Amino acid sequence: MSNSTPPRALTIAGTDSGGGAGVHADCRTFFACGVHATTAVTAVTVQNSVGVSGFHEIPPEVVAAQIEAVVTDIGVTAAKTGMLASAAIIDAIADTCDKVGIGRDHTIPFVVDPVSASMHGDQLLHDNALAGLKNRLFPRASLVTPNLDEVRLLTGIDVTSRDMMLDAAKAMFDFGPQWVLIKAGHLRSDPECVDILYDGVAVIELPGPRFDVKDTHGSGDTLASSITSALAKGATMPSAVEFGKRFITKAVQNAYPLGAGVGPVSNFWRLSDDRF
Repeated sequence: MSNSTPPRALTIAGTDSGGGAGVHADCRTFFACGVHATTAVTAVTVQNSVGVSGFHEIPPEVVAAQIEAVVTDIGVTAAKTGMLASAAIIDAIADTCDKVGIGRDHTIPFVVDPVSASMHGDQLLHDNALAGLKNRLFPRASLVTPNLDEVRLLTGIDVTSRDMMLDAAKAMFDFGPQWVLIKAGHLRSDPECVDILYDGVAVIELPGPRFDVKDTHGSGDTLASSITSALAKGATMPSAVEFGKRFITKAVQNAYPLGAGVGPVSNFWRLSDDRF
């Protein structure tokens, strides 16, 4: 058993009191990938398997202080975002990431998951924060990971076929990130789930099976945090995204029911079958 310090990753996101998504999903995924998890909480949600009934924003200066406290002492080798709630929080994150060296122009890779609504359709981002995502975070991102609903909200492009995925990737790339991953999970008319990774030149298709499951809560968080884990270990972006695709495919395949609504994707497949 080694006592050496493992890679460290930071999630900047909101909580999920039901434990299926947000910071909880990120920390589970980091651990499952052999990465030490650190957090900067942006909001506390009142949430279960049925939906989100409310949330409380953390003051922007407290979000910034969490990031700085972690990075300047423990250090992180990759970072990601999730639910950010407001323009003021986004501004605080952008300024602090510049200060501590997180982002595409610095040494710490930065994955921006542009969470704007829960899978139940509950809005998790104030209207004034969309401009903040586009103008402040996307240009600092090593990778952005929108689903098709977020693509439509951010670009106005309604992707209805696989042929339109590249158009979406190009539109997202115009906001300034280094790489774009367009997720095809919501393209339910396609029998496969073929994501697109794009850097302005190269187009990498990431095919995968489409499972007939309803329990997919936390899937976007889990994909982004598994990619972040690989980046924290020093992987290149294409290799990290390929790892994340394999990880989320297994997590969706092993999803389980929870409560009266939608259950979470599962990282339990990474554990052994040993019993106490």
